[in-house]
Amino acid sequence: MSMFTYAGIILGVMVSIYIIAKIFKLSTELSMLAAAIAGGLAGGFRIPARHIAEGAMTYLDINLIFITATLFMNILKESGGVAFVVRRILKRFHRSRTLLFILLTLLLLIPGALTGAGSVTVLITGGMVAVVLNYMGISKVRTTAIVFIIAGLSAAAPPVSLWAMMTAAGVNMPYVGFFYPLLIPCVIAALLTIFILGWKGTGTDIEKAFEELPEPPEKMNWLRVILPFIIFLGLVFIGRQWPHSTPVIGLPLMFLCAAVTSFILSPVKVNFFKISGDTVEQLLPLIGTLTCAGILVQIMTLTGVRGLLAVSTVTLPVIVVYASLFFVLPVSEAVLMWGAAPVIGVPLVLLFNTIGLNPIVALAGMSVIWPLGDALPPTAIIGRLTVEIVGYKESYIRFLKACIIPAIIIMIIGTLMVIYSSELGFLTGL
Repeated sequence: MSMFTYAGIILGVMVSIYIIAKIFKLSTELSMLAAAIAGGLAGGFRIPARHIAEGAMTYLDINLIFITATLFMNILKESGGVAFVVRRILKRFHRSRTLLFILLTLLLLIPGALTGAGSVTVLITGGMVAVVLNYMGISKVRTTAIVFIIAGLSAAAPPVSLWAMMTAAGVNMPYVGFFYPLLIPCVIAALLTIFILGWKGTGTDIEKAFEELPEPPEKMNWLRVILPFIIFLGLVFIGRQWPHSTPVIGLPLMFLCAAVTSFILSPVKVNFFKISGDTVEQLLPLIGTLTCAGILVQIMTLTGVRGLLAVSTVTLPVIVVYASLFFVLPVSEAVLMWGAAPVIGVPLVLLFNTIGLNPIVALAGMSVIWPLGDALPPTAIIGRLTVEIVGYKESYIRFLKACIIPAIIIMIIGTLMVIYSSELGFLTGL
């Protein structure tokens, strides 16, 4: 039996077990774990405990970033900082629809950009921004689409882009040079989304919006909101400006410093330990997905399945790969969630690197497209969460239809970034 046939049989077993597990309504995390164990058994490795343990630790650093960054955002929200910012922006700029849209877009981009999770954007600022959009005369379905699309883009935006980080780790590529290749398309696509879907609304009913928005504490001010961000960005700047003279403390500790600062500056008493527990509980599905994705990739490497996928992808006609990105990336995200990055992203980046494209810009382009799959069954995690938080109670299909135009724009942007990644390579050095 050839190695290709051997790896192909194991891949067939893993896919079959994954599908069966989903039919029995197991979670995506348990389905990936079952597929990994089945792959080990089919490959003659029984249950390889050492590889399962190693795989589970693959994305430990990324998990720590998610936990500490989300803890920071949750403390900021509980202390009233988020409500304070939303109300001040609405009060100051409600007469200018353009400026208000730009600032609301930034409010939706920041939580996901810092944490790498679109769900955090929906939970932290999504509900409050939705209130403002509703009272700007924007329909519920379009409001839901705006929050979902920008929340997805926030997860792809720097400094923490999960898909880019996981794929880069899979090809042993440093997570360096991604800032502008990710930032520019995410900001452009987010602004286009909110202007296209929201421009036909009416004037802002500021009084009704203020009645529904939460009231921040009296002592909350801009200094209490901004100082934790200054500390975080300062630590990042120091580490990059003087890399050889500064101890490497890592992003998790930087976010923890920002979280502690926000806790100390809070004008109201917040329970640090309760918020910490709630944060871990909130992120449990994400942590579970990353852990099981690591196990799955480790077993695929052990059995040769990962090599089979890489070789098969590299030998595909390039035009076919380009033409299928808009379909393959969102669907893989819908099925495997964040596990799509190491399973699909790694062989694609290897292919792009082989044919002379810039792997950083190409990966950034794919990372912009991937979040669209978070609204598609069977998982649809962020899509369902957005519908719940915004309070949209009509047809889910109607919500998906409202997302079509910005989704097409995002797919075009991401695909063009891949095709012209060599020409856009200068972005990595900015």
